[in-house]
Amino acid sequence: MTMDHAELTTEQVLRRDIPWETYMTTKLITGTGLQLLRRYDKKAENYKAQLLDDDGPSYIRVFVSILRDIFKEETVEYVLALIDEMLTANPKRARLFHDKSLASEDAYEPFLRLLWKGNWFIQEKSCKILSLLVSARPKVHDGFTTNGETSDSKKKVTTIDDVLKGLVEWLCAQLKKPSHPSRGIPTAITCLATLLREPLVRSSFVQVDGVKLLVPLISPASTQQSMQLLYETCLCVWLLSYYEPALEYLATSRALPRLVEVVKGSTKEKVVRVVVLTLRNLLHKGNFGAQMVDLGLPQIVQSLKAQAWSDEDLLEALNQLEEGLKDNIKKLSSFDKYKQEVLLGHLDWSPMHKDPIFWRENITTFEENDFQILRVLITILDTSNDPRTLAVACFDLSQFIQHHPAGRVIVTDLKAKDRVMKLMNHENGEVTKNALLCIQRLFLGAKYASFLQV
Repeated sequence: MTMDHAELTTEQVLRRDIPWETYMTTKLITGTGLQLLRRYDKKAENYKAQLLDDDGPSYIRVFVSILRDIFKEETVEYVLALIDEMLTANPKRARLFHDKSLASEDAYEPFLRLLWKGNWFIQEKSCKILSLLVSARPKVHDGFTTNGETSDSKKKVTTIDDVLKGLVEWLCAQLKKPSHPSRGIPTAITCLATLLREPLVRSSFVQVDGVKLLVPLISPASTQQSMQLLYETCLCVWLLSYYEPALEYLATSRALPRLVEVVKGSTKEKVVRVVVLTLRNLLHKGNFGAQMVDLGLPQIVQSLKAQAWSDEDLLEALNQLEEGLKDNIKKLSSFDKYKQEVLLGHLDWSPMHKDPIFWRENITTFEENDFQILRVLITILDTSNDPRTLAVACFDLSQFIQHHPAGRVIVTDLKAKDRVMKLMNHENGEVTKNALLCIQRLFLGAKYASFLQV
């Protein structure tokens, strides 16, 4: 596929002259078809609109029959461009495809076939048109779909289920290996953001493991184009957050940390809104609430609430999220609360720090994940500028040394000594006092250090 071909626009395609008469002589178009095409082709927008209002289904029949019977690429592109132009001007015209008079036509089939067969222009237009047709279809009555599945027809008719499954398959293929380097993925995501409202699309998408294809696209946006892509990706995740089977895929992927990253750094209201609504949906499901607290979401919600948003729904959702997170924190054990404090990097003299029972009961819990919390505590000594946090971190290290049988060895191995030594020259008295306590415990061991209780 040549690149210039991939960059074709609808306007360029519509400048072509298609020899409709030739098609009639070769019996690929009927006389009536030719008449309708002559009347419509190359005319002004408002004139075409009038023709579609008066006799829309007849024009649709001609367009569909050309796509079904004629395989010449230029002509296929041209008819897709005509349909695209007509639907872009007024998306409600997609209803014309579902008109009763077209019941015997298999209107979906050509577009579904062209999704896989054509060049990028053909694929993109077929995808867009199919999405609109699906959204505009009349809802099912009495269990019969209204796409011409007449009982007497022997040939297999493309059902709406075929279309939805076919679209999901194509969209996932685009997300894995786009047919077009810059437009494949945005096209697929735009289409999914509409289609995931359909229950069948949600279940097919989850079955083919589509959720994990969305996750890498949840990342802070740098340009306007990527902003729109991010927004539509988050819209997809929001739609999936209502669907139970999708939740375990979201839970076992990096979706949550990425959503939190996006909401932390985004200034675009529509992006923040859709992410906050998604987080609110996930809050009470599975283990999401605890993970959100782990990821520091309570602090982020605080700072988001302080910003001036115009959207009432967003403010309400932020309040609900805040309340829900508070409930989650209440349920946490004292060690979970301690862990929160450390992971958020803001330490204060909350009662547990100086409570010997807390240290005795939880000292072995510090060993989890290869002493993860202890490592974070030591990192805080390097990275925090807050005197209170530094003082508490030094104090906690001294408590760990005192209560853990191998405390001195472990803290020394984790290279904490030099960091604490540095803090002995800190301008804040509270910091130097606790740094000194920690160093004494490191050098003297628990037996002597108990005399040094501050």
